[in-house]
Amino acid sequence: MFNGRVNDTVSLSAPPRRTRIVVFSIVVVLAVAGSALFLLRRMLLMAAPRCLAGHWHGCYDTDNGVVLMMVVGLPVAGLAVWALASVRRGAGTAAAWRRSLAEVAIVYGTVPMVWLTMMPGPGAGLVAGRVSLVPLRDLATMGTLGIAGNLVIFAALGFFAPIRFPALASVPRVLALGAGCSALVEIGQYVFQLDRVSSIDDVLVNAVGAGLAGLASYRWHARPRPAAC
Repeated sequence: MFNGRVNDTVSLSAPPRRTRIVVFSIVVVLAVAGSALFLLRRMLLMAAPRCLAGHWHGCYDTDNGVVLMMVVGLPVAGLAVWALASVRRGAGTAAAWRRSLAEVAIVYGTVPMVWLTMMPGPGAGLVAGRVSLVPLRDLATMGTLGIAGNLVIFAALGFFAPIRFPALASVPRVLALGAGCSALVEIGQYVFQLDRVSSIDDVLVNAVGAGLAGLASYRWHARPRPAAC
């Protein structure tokens, strides 16, 4: 009888905990999107006519247009989470909602940000790649908006990757992940001659943004399950 009661208690308490994690994550995503939409509403409205008309130029090749389409596409991302979770629940996969939400959020919150950083400048293909390897030299020239943008680029990755993957469930590993991904982006900018400066400061700020996001989600990090005796 005692074992039966314990199992019943565990089975009844587990779903609410998973539900709280999913609901909290959804609320965070919506709050961030809503705040961004409010703060950048004037800038986003400038790109709205081109984006809503389906034009590539003036929408997907501009910062405002990409951010606007991210906000507009949130229902599609939510539908993707529901579809993945439904398939996994049908297959009996553990933590179906948690995994699905984290995976979609990583892709949806990171790919558009990387797209923004890989947009070619006016001299793309005409000027040689430029490199800045002196730490903190470019930081003063970034400005508040530039620093904020660099902090956000890998924030979704830093927040959700350790929730999805137990091996990344520590802030130092998230910092390393952010730095590695940022270094790849900077190398890509140089190799493809996108008329951008490949700066070590971008890597540092990107890594800090990922680390801060990982720290914010520390409570929900996935943990390796102990081996059964």
